[in-house]
Amino acid sequence: MRKIALFIAILLVTAGFQVMADGLIRPFAPAPATSPPLAMQPGTPVFIQIFKQERTLDLYGLEGNQYRLINSFRICDFSGGLGPKRVEGDFKSPEGFYTVRSSQLNPDSHFNKAINIGFPNQFDRENGYNGKYLMIHGNCVSIGCYAMTDTSIDQIYAWVSAALRAGQSEVDVDIFPFRMTDQNMQLHRYSDYYNFWQQLKPGYDYFQQHHQPPAMSVQNGRYVLSQDLPRSAPLNRDPFSGNQSPSKPVFTLAQTK
Repeated sequence: MRKIALFIAILLVTAGFQVMADGLIRPFAPAPATSPPLAMQPGTPVFIQIFKQERTLDLYGLEGNQYRLINSFRICDFSGGLGPKRVEGDFKSPEGFYTVRSSQLNPDSHFNKAINIGFPNQFDRENGYNGKYLMIHGNCVSIGCYAMTDTSIDQIYAWVSAALRAGQSEVDVDIFPFRMTDQNMQLHRYSDYYNFWQQLKPGYDYFQQHHQPPAMSVQNGRYVLSQDLPRSAPLNRDPFSGNQSPSKPVFTLAQTK
């Protein structure tokens, strides 16, 4: 019986729950907020990474020529398990490389505040994937979105909106099934999604090495890393101008809810 109880406890911890002294099962509390580096203030360019398996949203800010961690936030809920979203109604949360512009922010959402990640992007459309209203939002409830606590979304929204108001043309949001270390890739090598995840890994590795968002393009329906330029210039780059890098995919503007 002890071995069975220990096995169940390990499963609960892996899923993001803890067993209390009174026997009740509760989700882990989000990690306490930390203060950003002194050089970073709201309005600095930002970048977001999401990791499903770890239930973590990492918010980075530009310090000098590199993006440094501002804070890590626990994802309260997402749906559908690992793997990309493909069809509206499959209840899966997206994976891939997305961008957020000012029109994708909703400060008066039914879920406190909402940031539309821009699904479907060029990759999704070329592969016939469809869906809409895929968000990072508050209220801790998800049907395909990344749901945060209201306190967390307030902080994330404030940094993103301040960066866009200060001149950042768009904020990159890179979404991974897990931290794509070689070890984790090996553990998931038999997954039906492994071929897709191999397309995401170069973008993950690029940020780990350079601390800059990777420049991703879409060729023949596949994500491809371009090391010429980061996807987001820090300031004053108009995504609709004729100076836009041809290797950068143009993502559609999406509605918010």
